[in-house]
Formats: sequence, structure tokens, C-alpha cells
Amino acid sequence: MFSIIHRAACRAARRPSARCTSHLHSTSGKTYVPLNIDTNPEPVQEYHYAPPISRQHLPPYGWDDLQMRRNFGDPLSEHDELMSMWGPDIPPPGVKPRTALIHFLLAVTGFTGVFYTTKWFLTPEPHFIRRTYPYDGLVSDLGGLAENKARIEEESEE
Repeated sequence: MFSIIHRAACRAARRPSARCTSHLHSTSGKTYVPLNIDTNPEPVQEYHYAPPISRQHLPPYGWDDLQMRRNFGDPLSEHDELMSMWGPDIPPPGVKPRTALIHFLLAVTGFTGVFYTTKWFLTPEPHFIRRTYPYDGLVSDLGGLAENKARIEEESEE
């Protein structure tokens, strides 16, 4: 078992096996080999990166994957998350931020207006009489607080 781990550590350290014979001892008596793993964040030089063009600008048909607008084996952009179809939307040309804000506020005003029109003018009154309670809205029965007061019974003159 140790030889398998030793060989794997030597391969990971990218050293010839003849030079990988020195072992370090830990305080518990076990031997281990320090790994020299390459952590260079530089991109791979042989990889052909795609140009940084958003997939939203590409034509919608003629792809192996129509949803992502990609063909099998196409190289990925460095910022594929931003350039994919799921990335931020690209505004149409000629729309200024002020115009977009005005359109958004008009849409919010329209939805709010439809909601309040439906709530206050188009909702009919209930077909029943709401229940009222005697003894000052059952204040003493509900705990004696004015916040607990139910609807007060109205005295009618009959």
C-alpha cells in the first residue's frame, strides 16, 4: 500500500522515481512525501479561447445545442458564465438607461393601477353581514385590552 501512495506522490510531484527516495518523518513516525503541485493560475497556452462575444448576439438556429447556441467541441470563452445565454441580458441598441427606467416605472405603475382598481372598484361587497359582538366588542372576554376589541354591536332603533 505504501508503494502505491509513494508512486502516486512521485508522479504528482513530477519528479523521476530515482530522485523520489528521500522520505520525511513526521512526529507520529509515519513517512510522507511533500507534494510539489503546480498551482500556477495562468491559463493553458495551447487552448484556443473563443472570442468574448455574448451568445445572445449569435443567430438562434444552426447549432447542435439550440438553447446555449453552441456546437459540440466549440472552445469556451474565458468568461463563459457571462457570455452564455444565462448571462446578463444585453440591452438592445439605442435604449438609454433613462428610457429603460421610464419604461420600468410605467410598467410598475400600470400593474399597481390594475391591482388597486380591481381591489377597490371591481370587488363586490360581501353578500353577508359581518358579525358584531356585544359588551363593547367583548373587551373583557378577550383579555381586557383595547387592541383585542372585536367589532362593536351597533344599537339599532327598532
